[in-house]
Amino acid sequence: MIASKNLDKIREIQEILGEGVNLISLSSLSLDLIDAAENGTSYRENAIKKATAFSSISKKPALSDDSGLEIEALNGSPGILSARFGGDVDYSRKNQMILDLLSKFPAEKREARYVCVVCLAYPDGRIQTAEGIVEGVIALEPKGCGGFGYDPIFYYPQLKKTFAEISPEEKNAVSHRAVALRKIQRFLIRDQGSR
Repeated sequence: MIASKNLDKIREIQEILGEGVNLISLSSLSLDLIDAAENGTSYRENAIKKATAFSSISKKPALSDDSGLEIEALNGSPGILSARFGGDVDYSRKNQMILDLLSKFPAEKREARYVCVVCLAYPDGRIQTAEGIVEGVIALEPKGCGGFGYDPIFYYPQLKKTFAEISPEEKNAVSHRAVALRKIQRFLIRDQGSR
């Protein structure tokens, strides 16, 4: 099962893992009211908390991730607080807040990275984790209408576009989440193959 309520993230994870892995959503198991607090001090800790909580309750293997945007000029912020950055506002506002904070920084000081840690937890207590990182730059303005979250301001130099300007297939080939999920995928495939 997938320990997330974020429909964009669930869709992206399913696209990355492909049809070889069958994801079960929280709502399909009537577990949508369960909420594992993301109050850890690292992406890994948060991912483990979510996956182990949902695996324990559902009695099924559970997959979760915790991810964030780290900006060099902001000393790594918003980091693990990326989803809560700026309070309860939409991502267009969060993106604008970051652009405002960086407005006095030259282009060479706008380095950033997306970080993702994925956890696969089993009902018997076993866990597997994997990390993915993708390097980029914060754009001068939002561009593109694809992706989600901070994608409109995350410029990926290799493709000379923001993550919101590239296709889902291009993003899923290089993103932080894709890197982490491909590392964990061998455990998913092995486990499904052994049933």
